[in-house]
Amino acid sequence: MTEENERTDRVNDRLTLIQKTDGITFGTDALLLAGYIGKGYTKGLELGSGSGILSLLLLTRGKVQTVTALEIQEDYADLTAKNAEINGLSDRLSPRLCDVRDFIPAQNESYDLVFTNPPYMKRGTGYENPAERKNIARREIHGTIDDFLSAAGRALNYGGTFAAVYRPERLAPLFAAMRTAGIEPKRATFVHADATAPASLVLVEGRRGGGEGLYLTPPLLLFSDREHTEDSPEMKEIDRTGLFPAKYYQNKG
Repeated sequence: MTEENERTDRVNDRLTLIQKTDGITFGTDALLLAGYIGKGYTKGLELGSGSGILSLLLLTRGKVQTVTALEIQEDYADLTAKNAEINGLSDRLSPRLCDVRDFIPAQNESYDLVFTNPPYMKRGTGYENPAERKNIARREIHGTIDDFLSAAGRALNYGGTFAAVYRPERLAPLFAAMRTAGIEPKRATFVHADATAPASLVLVEGRRGGGEGLYLTPPLLLFSDREHTEDSPEMKEIDRTGLFPAKYYQNKG
């Protein structure tokens, strides 16, 4: 079933995942965002699905009932469909070949959850990988963060949730794009490799039409030691339950 440039892995939640060997593979970003999103959603929309792993995790964990997954690269849209099929989720995960900049929901098409692991680097910055698939996944070649948030704003129903993983150095433009799209930032978590390391990721949740009020949670440490040999207690709980500990969902202070 795999092609020459593909490999098959067993990943979290006993999922079988076919991945492109010359593309971005499943990593910490997607795993953490899947854990950050809570339960109880009906219709989800993923902006930029890649292999489809983020949608697959949310579906297998019962966090959302159905997902429409937008993807601009045809081979990745096909890969999302293939991964949905081999994991028995084709009836709940619907890939759609689409540029987020062109996405206009059909009449009566709205979602209570929109989520994304978007390209986080500006076009023309940093080292460009010779593999075009990786450049498209990492850089704003087919849409800026404003474009992704505009699509989210069009898709979300009033009171719906937006969730993303991004880079801390670009948090300001992310928040600005969210507010322009009518999505108020409500929760944010900085992720550090260990207690001595600077933040390498930020997880963000917003609500369309929400009122002002941001809960900046405690930071998440991936490891308990500087040698990165021992997962932190929080990471162990995320791996075990598929959810962040309760302190990351509500302000108890």
